[in-house]
Parts: sequence; C-alpha cells; structure tokens
Amino acid sequence: MIRLAQPDFSLISHGLCEAGSFHLFERVMVKKTAEQKHAEERRYIAARDAVNAVALEPFLTDSNQGIRALAAMNPNANAEILDRFADDKFWGVRMEVVRNANVSQATLRRLLESDTRQRGVVHHAARAKLEERGMIFSVDGMPEDAA
Repeated sequence: MIRLAQPDFSLISHGLCEAGSFHLFERVMVKKTAEQKHAEERRYIAARDAVNAVALEPFLTDSNQGIRALAAMNPNANAEILDRFADDKFWGVRMEVVRNANVSQATLRRLLESDTRQRGVVHHAARAKLEERGMIFSVDGMPEDAA
C-alpha cells in the first residue's frame, strides 16, 4: 500500500483520484499471461544454453533483468560480449559479468569507480578479481598504474 502525502497529479490526470483528496492506493501488478510466462521461460533457457556470443547478443536488450544476468553468467560468453553486458544499468547484471571467468581485465578495470561515493558492490567485486589476477591497488582504491 502507498499512502500519498499529497495529491499525485499524475493519478488525478488519469482519473484515479480527485484533486485535494488523499487515498491509499495498492500497487497494481499486472499478471503475466500463460503465453508470456512460456515466452519468458524459453528466453531463460535460450540464455542459459547459448553456445556463443552471437546467440547471447539478443539478450543484451532483453526486458527481463534476470534473463540478462543469466546470459552474462553463461560460460560460453566471450570477453567482447561480457564487455557489452557490463554497460547494463542494473548492478546485478554487472556483478555476473565480474563473476564470469571469461571477463577481460579491461572490462574489470572499466567497472571500477574513481569517485569513492559511487563505489558499490560491483567496484569491490571487480577490485577483488583484479587483485586475484595480481593487480596492485593504491591507497585511493584504484590500480597503481591508473595515475
């Protein structure tokens, strides 16, 4: 349930509440049809079973974040497609890129944040993997050769 502290004019414009009134609204979750569920299941299977980067490419723009993450986990993903998955706006997909054994050092370095306020789990996971691969980090949290 969402309690509106003030009228939400987007709801008013859609006729969902009256101006000046305060209401409780339930978030309406649209249920997927059986056909949509089957299509999603087929995409999950295709992302998991893809045998090369060409087969993984359609999943770069899949509307389902979980399917994109599964595609980034695929052991057949090469460094180039993983670099493209690293551009995903969701950190969960980027984390699977970091965890993939085929991720390149260049992609891992690209996932590092120089601004300490922006560092999150992806930065720390990429740093840990780079350190495992022998990269030395300076006190600022960036690779020593990045200066």
